[in-house]
Amino acid sequence: MTTRLLAACLFAATTCLTSSAWAAPGDRALQDVQVLAADEMQGRATGTDGAAAARIHILQRFAEIGVQPAYGRFQAPFVFASADGASREGVNLVGQIPGRGPGPVLLITAHYDHLGVKDGEIFNGADDNASGVAGLLAIAEAFAEEAPRHTVLFAVLDAEELGLAGAKALAANPPVPLSQIALAINLDMISKSAEGELYAAGAAHFPWLRPRLEAVAAAAPVQLRLGHDGPPWTGHDDWSEASDHAALGAAGVPWVYFGVEDHPEYHQPTDDVGGIPRDFFADAVATVVLAARRFDAELSTIAEAAKRPAPSAPEAAP
Repeated sequence: MTTRLLAACLFAATTCLTSSAWAAPGDRALQDVQVLAADEMQGRATGTDGAAAARIHILQRFAEIGVQPAYGRFQAPFVFASADGASREGVNLVGQIPGRGPGPVLLITAHYDHLGVKDGEIFNGADDNASGVAGLLAIAEAFAEEAPRHTVLFAVLDAEELGLAGAKALAANPPVPLSQIALAINLDMISKSAEGELYAAGAAHFPWLRPRLEAVAAAAPVQLRLGHDGPPWTGHDDWSEASDHAALGAAGVPWVYFGVEDHPEYHQPTDDVGGIPRDFFADAVATVVLAARRFDAELSTIAEAAKRPAPSAPEAAP
């Protein structure tokens, strides 16, 4: 690891160890993005020193919060084939906070990898997806503060940008049987919206989600909209296959995906922390924390609802 990146790792570790505990879940979210999207992380491309530096920060945050390893260890390496057929290696980080009792399991996912360095420019990926990782850590803080009813898994995934490889590896080797996971909440790009809107996709596939998401939207500090999962987005802006939830859904795990619509900084070197609207991001983080608490509270009911065949999604209007 280069001297510069080693210094970044030490900075991230020192920050976590010396900072006071959060006053409320999510208070550290912007700081997490600042660390993960710093130039020193070199865009967090899979297999690079920057990705290793990001893992050090996330593991330090897990330790600070009190997240326990899910496999007896946090790091879950995997091998996958890249687009050119070459064998590549990635590393997922998977932890858990045990529930107060037995029952189904809630899974929270967010990918930490991004595009790295291209033509000398660093693609820092502040919104995509340092923001989602920060949201996942805020949810972990919430459940550390007040223990969940059900066990909650936290999977910080690698190689999403290379074909959802980390999510596929998680689905192939889960820490608990997939049948025990009643719902996966995926966070991918939650910090930036010119319209001030955060979207929740999934209700078109799992109609029992709709009333629960509508209840979250009614209480949310951010403008939460449902959609991007069927008509009228089918064929051009449907997010059903857009991120790691797609690999979990293909393995039979119901999902809900929180994200913002594409913006000019999407997959550009301009996706930096300085462009994140602070108030919107704070409200978006508070919203996904609220949603996770609600889904945990109703997870046994959700697990029963998920066993029933879902009706077909509505057809698009002619």
